[in-house]
Amino acid sequence: MEYTTLSNGVKMPMAGFGVFQIPQEQTKDVVLKAIDAGYRLFDTAQAYGNEKELGETIRESGIPREEFFITSKLWLSDLGYEATKKAIDDSLERLGTDYMDLYLIHQPFGDIFGSWRAMVEAYKAGKLRAIGTANFQPDHLENLIQFQDVAPMVNQVETNPFIQQKKFHEQMEEENVVHEAWAPFAEGRNGIFNNPILTEIGKKYGKNSGQVILRWLLQSNVVSLNKSVHEDRIKGNIDIFDFALTDDEMKKIATIDEQKSAFFDHHDPETVKMLANMAK
Repeated sequence: MEYTTLSNGVKMPMAGFGVFQIPQEQTKDVVLKAIDAGYRLFDTAQAYGNEKELGETIRESGIPREEFFITSKLWLSDLGYEATKKAIDDSLERLGTDYMDLYLIHQPFGDIFGSWRAMVEAYKAGKLRAIGTANFQPDHLENLIQFQDVAPMVNQVETNPFIQQKKFHEQMEEENVVHEAWAPFAEGRNGIFNNPILTEIGKKYGKNSGQVILRWLLQSNVVSLNKSVHEDRIKGNIDIFDFALTDDEMKKIATIDEQKSAFFDHHDPETVKMLANMAK
């Protein structure tokens, strides 16, 4: 495993496993397979409904807690100072741990400043080893950085060959915020697994297109999160440290960039309305 170092000195694995959309009844089995494959960074959220199962599996693994890097996220229903303080404690209780390695504001709307104040307090109290954001766009992120004493250490955003976030990545590096990718495979949309550029590069190394994508993210200094419930894919998706893409191959992958989300636009008022309704 390779690591990046956050602005506060905390080490974070460059490849992680996400449990989004994994049903509660499957979570323990899938997470155990991921642990056996070598994953130590696990990403969940209040909204995913499987924090409890993730925490139980980690404890039952027999591996020391300090070897894991556990991330969870604050949902829109608990934004604001007081609600966030309770949400942090509730997530810790469900996970069965004294601290989270990383805690993120899940969406860039609502009372993010009240929530951030509560997160900073929890960070200083040792409940959170690092704090950050998810789905914050360039202006959202800069707004939080410029008006707070403690800046986000991580920003988790949609990043894959179709939306490479190159300019945003430069901004995050300038602000010393680690770039983390969700949906590195675009959830299989746009024929990503059969993309001719990715498959051709993969043939050279005996890798599939998913492994090429994860290696591309690694070499782009982006932390990746992937998810599968299939053991062979779980093992394959972490098998990315025994080859390296050439500069020419990295440039070829750059040509795939459409600079457009495969899901939704956080600057679209309809997206804000949709998320607000989900919080009710």
